[in-house]
Amino acid sequence: MWVQALFWQPAHGRMASSPGSNASLSDQKGTRSEGSQAKKSQHAEEAIFYKSCRAAYLTVLKSSLENIKSKEQLTLVLQQAGRNPSQKTVNKYWTSQTTTLNFDDFCTILKEETPATKTELLEAFGKIDTDNTGYILHDELHKLLTTEGEKMTLDEVSAITKLPDFNCNGKLDYKKFCDLYTTTSEQCCRTALEKLEADNRLRHRQFGSEAETAPEGITVPGSKPSLKIVRKTDHKPAPTKGDSRTPSRSAQSCKASSSSTISMCASSSRSTNLIEPNTMKEWQCAQSRGCFYLEEDGEIISHKYRLHLPQRSTVCITIKPLHLRQIEGKSCHWLSVDTVLYVLKENETQENLQLVCFTDQQNKEMFGWKGELPSGVYWLLPFTTGCRLKKVKSQITGEAKLVYRDEDGELALTKEFRAALLDIFETIDLDGNGLLSLEEYNFFELRTSGETCDEEVWAVCKENFDMKKNELTRQGFMDLNLMEANDREGDPSDLWVTLLSLGYNKALEMTEACPFVIDIYAEKCKPRIKAIYLEAGSWQLNRAICKSVVNKGDAKVMDGCENIIVYTYRTGMRITSVIENKSDNKVIVHVNNEQSRNCLSNRGLAVFAVEVAPKSMMVSQHVMPLNEQEEWLYNCVHSLLR
Repeated sequence: MWVQALFWQPAHGRMASSPGSNASLSDQKGTRSEGSQAKKSQHAEEAIFYKSCRAAYLTVLKSSLENIKSKEQLTLVLQQAGRNPSQKTVNKYWTSQTTTLNFDDFCTILKEETPATKTELLEAFGKIDTDNTGYILHDELHKLLTTEGEKMTLDEVSAITKLPDFNCNGKLDYKKFCDLYTTTSEQCCRTALEKLEADNRLRHRQFGSEAETAPEGITVPGSKPSLKIVRKTDHKPAPTKGDSRTPSRSAQSCKASSSSTISMCASSSRSTNLIEPNTMKEWQCAQSRGCFYLEEDGEIISHKYRLHLPQRSTVCITIKPLHLRQIEGKSCHWLSVDTVLYVLKENETQENLQLVCFTDQQNKEMFGWKGELPSGVYWLLPFTTGCRLKKVKSQITGEAKLVYRDEDGELALTKEFRAALLDIFETIDLDGNGLLSLEEYNFFELRTSGETCDEEVWAVCKENFDMKKNELTRQGFMDLNLMEANDREGDPSDLWVTLLSLGYNKALEMTEACPFVIDIYAEKCKPRIKAIYLEAGSWQLNRAICKSVVNKGDAKVMDGCENIIVYTYRTGMRITSVIENKSDNKVIVHVNNEQSRNCLSNRGLAVFAVEVAPKSMMVSQHVMPLNEQEEWLYNCVHSLLR
């Protein structure tokens, strides 16, 4: 506890902060732009921070939903997080008015009370030890700790000076102390994390997570998911963590709940409401391919499109996973991934988008919508729930070979790698014409390296690789990858960075991506579709999802709290629930799926909690059948936490 006394700065009224640790999500091919690197580093730090919070909290308490009920518990849980709080620090957060602190409050405290680093400790001791002897006399230490900063009692100082590990002959060996202090702090954090990882029950008793959003233009990706409490708003951004926060007053005092039960038979998950496109042979068609990519932290990014209709027309819009060549022994995991397309009308500005429709009719793996649209510009925003496109731990027995040397000693691509490259080519060939334009190739480069090619670089490619009509052929794409292997003298490291960023594992199976194809049929005009961005879901997409559920779903007001409404919307193979908070206060809603059967939630949790900002709505969860060939029961209870 006396470390705070050493570092206390009366002018600022708090302990000096130590620099936060940096973490990267993954090694990327080439050099990312500074903005992209900063964004990923920030999100990685956030993910690590909240994981550490959960680990420490669950070491002391049974669940993230359980509150801290005493000063002693607060001290203990802070120690498990590698902090060494003094009594004054504890009193700062546990006042005479405090009865409980929740997990949200705990995370806020940890952000304020950053642990001291070894360098900072040595610098602080060095200011006292002006002769640089490595020791501080007990008398000098006694005077310092009882008269300055957070004053300690005589007994507290005596307890320190009697510790044999770093005291001898009336002196404190502060270098040994710094070693012991930082080692103990790190060991507390490491032990808590190991316990969290080892106990599957603890991993699943935590708050839900969903991407936070901000009301900016469609070009701005949503921020990464927080691993603790979700904040997502419909009309405005959620308040920043720590803003206007009072401990343990997050939820309304009323105790209210709402339950939904839906029984689904196996056949209902493959309905045939959608008219087959072959009945519209005379209609004009536009097509584009795209892909969902799974990021390291579980976030999903995809292409976004602009659609132009020159005149009013009846249209049919469909989206489905893209069928690639079947390779014996290779799974086609992406074919089971759910897809949906939200259509937003652009009015005066790109930011002013209005939800028009979404693909809610199903025919096997295809989802579609048919109706009349006026002329104008529309945005097509693909979406997948994440129920089936998610991080999975699989045992890979060996790493696939990408290159080899032929009889002449020249490098060549293996048969398996060539097959994977052909599938990649089909995925990034957005217009499906068998060639890669500069725009199409740049989407590939953005995903794999964070860079783009300009016209000058493309001209150099034209001189060295096979092209037709200024577009790269399949063979040219193969040769380009072979050149990369030659540049590294056969080292496949950069090739693997490319493959991993495109969703492939070390067995050359595409497990963390889902290529899809969009078709637009128009009866009276020629539609035009163009991919514009490759990014995470924007706030516009999140708002569209909420509005689609509110407009078409069943609404249930929570018993005893009329300001909280739960909407549940069902399609053939997907159920989505949205929580609307009409009150002036934020609420925390507990979600329990323990009575559901044969269900798969995008949360990955049976029990979790979500925070809903005032005057807003947010997605509670998406649910799909675990096994489509069997009946499934959705039984969910939403209840307010006190």
